[in-house]
Amino acid sequence: MHINKFRISSTATGQVRIISQRSGLTPNLVCRMAILSSFEAGPISGVADDTSEGQEFNAYTLFGDFQPLFIDLLKYVEFGPEEIETDDTDLLDRLRLHIDRGVRQLSVRLKSPADAAELVAGSA
Repeated sequence: MHINKFRISSTATGQVRIISQRSGLTPNLVCRMAILSSFEAGPISGVADDTSEGQEFNAYTLFGDFQPLFIDLLKYVEFGPEEIETDDTDLLDRLRLHIDRGVRQLSVRLKSPADAAELVAGSA
């Protein structure tokens, strides 16, 4: 699976802007942290919010060289170690849900650049 463009929900877009302003991090880094934070919480279910008004990222900006790693982590978190065939649309919806959940988690934890540094260092 290879992603070229990726759009997040409008709700997540607003929260990412606020977190970016508070923490001094760029939106793509906030989204990466949100994905990983949500992965720590385990599998997710639900229906992704409408993305028509949300921020669009170039996939390379969002994932860097690590896109295959993020996709493999997503599959592992959602389905465990066994190989499961799933369609790309389902994976992208799950990734959006993880970003939404992770952004909500980060909005509580990141109030300043110091909070971001502590979270990255692993002491938060």
